[in-house]
Amino acid sequence: MAPIIQFDRVSVRIHEKTLLSDISFDLFAGEKAVLYGKSGSGKSSVLRTLLGLNPLTQGRVYFQETPLDPASIQAVRSRIAYIGQEPILGAESVREALLLPFQFKSHRDLKPTEDRIVEILQRLQLSADILRQDSSRISGGEKQRIALARGLLLGKSLYLLDEITSALDAESKRAVFEVFSDARLTVLSVTHDPDWIERCDLVFELEEGRLIKRRERAEYRSF
Repeated sequence: MAPIIQFDRVSVRIHEKTLLSDISFDLFAGEKAVLYGKSGSGKSSVLRTLLGLNPLTQGRVYFQETPLDPASIQAVRSRIAYIGQEPILGAESVREALLLPFQFKSHRDLKPTEDRIVEILQRLQLSADILRQDSSRISGGEKQRIALARGLLLGKSLYLLDEITSALDAESKRAVFEVFSDARLTVLSVTHDPDWIERCDLVFELEEGRLIKRRERAEYRSF
């Protein structure tokens, strides 16, 4: 079985600053991985590079064995859900934000039923009442879960998560953990949350843009 993501000796240098240096790793479908390290170690740069936002100085990035390049990047992005610490919902109301992608021709046939929307919200510990709220008035943790709900409704299978549990209470975190326990979902995340790390299969430890350690679940303890 081929990896869903492969970084092959990837280096990124922008404005004379090295962001990534000779990074190599594989991530297979269904695996949950954490990028771990101090601020500035290159964690978010890995996610940005996979999204095609950082030009490569050296090496190649592959998504399902297809090289990431200008010709393939839109197709790759269509398979990925990226959720940051402060997601931009892109619409005035939560309902409009949740249904925004389904206005486009490529997703029009996937528009979810009301029952499906409510089911996904409930899985994420969100009341259906939130659909009537203004997007600017909900919390950071609620925005993260709405962005996650949007990815689930779109049927995304690869999730890039940047500190997604940082604004969540314990109950909301448990709900997110349960969602991502699904073996059909692949996750590459950035976090310092020990609870999240313990639930992941792999930890890639970065330092100054280099991958210095790769640990599997049986090998690591809470940092």
